[in-house]
Amino acid sequence: MVARALKSRRHPILAHIIPIRRCNLACAYCNEYDKVSSPVPTREMVRRIDLLDALGTEIITFSGGEPLLHPDLDDLIRRIRSHGRIATLITNGYLLTPDRIRQLNRAGLEHLQISIDNVNPDDVSKKSLKVLDQKLKWLEEHAQFAISINSVVGAGVKDSRDALIITRRALELGFDTTVGVIHDHGGQLQPLPEADRAVYEQIQNERKPGFWAFSYDNLFQKNLMAGKPNDWQCRAGSRYLYICEDGLVHYCSQQRGYPAIPLEKYTFEDLDREYWTKKPCAPYCTVSCVHRVEMIDMVRVDPRTALKKFFPPGAQGEAPNLPVGIKILSSLFLPPETDRPQSGVTKAVAGAVMRVLGIK
Repeated sequence: MVARALKSRRHPILAHIIPIRRCNLACAYCNEYDKVSSPVPTREMVRRIDLLDALGTEIITFSGGEPLLHPDLDDLIRRIRSHGRIATLITNGYLLTPDRIRQLNRAGLEHLQISIDNVNPDDVSKKSLKVLDQKLKWLEEHAQFAISINSVVGAGVKDSRDALIITRRALELGFDTTVGVIHDHGGQLQPLPEADRAVYEQIQNERKPGFWAFSYDNLFQKNLMAGKPNDWQCRAGSRYLYICEDGLVHYCSQQRGYPAIPLEKYTFEDLDREYWTKKPCAPYCTVSCVHRVEMIDMVRVDPRTALKKFFPPGAQGEAPNLPVGIKILSSLFLPPETDRPQSGVTKAVAGAVMRVLGIK
């Protein structure tokens, strides 16, 4: 997937698609659900999945609402997999049982994310560790797909230390973890107090994030934590698509209404236009999936500059603080910063690795 994304920008990397707007919860900060909507008809969902495949979409994620409320979700996952695309799911976890998890295994689900907001349920959110811990145990025991547990700090969280407890529990169970900043109803940043920022830093120290997560923290999260804007080009509407229950393409869940073009009328020309469109909401945006998509394009366009931003130097004037593995890959795949050409051995090794990865 990453190899194809790096080769061309003329297709979406990720699309979030809504099979049902209804949710079985009512979190106070959330603006992405209702209590009355019916599931999108299965035939229509299949048509939309096929349209996303025709656009070249690499990853299709079911979101909501609560997507597990859709009666034919497993068939929709199978449809995505039949195209050779990656199928993922964002859920509140309430409807998970051992049998339901095994059904998702059989359908071919590849990744599931649950966001847990607190340790004990409160009037803001019922997505609590106390309620969901048994679900996590079942996932650890039965799931054959990757699992990521997201904890949150920011607006609406009564005790930011809950995020640290949730992270530790996820790590104990062997799950991937992320930590995000809860955005307001416009998807924008609410600056964090010092106590929340300290918890965030402690989580980062304990979870030992991998390449993309560490880079994301350096590039986006540190500025947001400090209440500072990010200078970046949002690719929503091009490399990232949000398909609402009405089948319209939007920038993201927090900017519904733009461009609001029916998916069946969305063309490669639309992808090209939105790739370059400046979004005024971008500087203080906290929608991490859109950030991460742009990171792939940063590497595609100018990998050496991207790496310098992902791993900034410890002090001004110093070299970027690149991990050893990244230094090796850089020497293989990137042209030297000087005019000195790559050696024949280096070119041969790089070519072999690219063929293995399917890039060449």
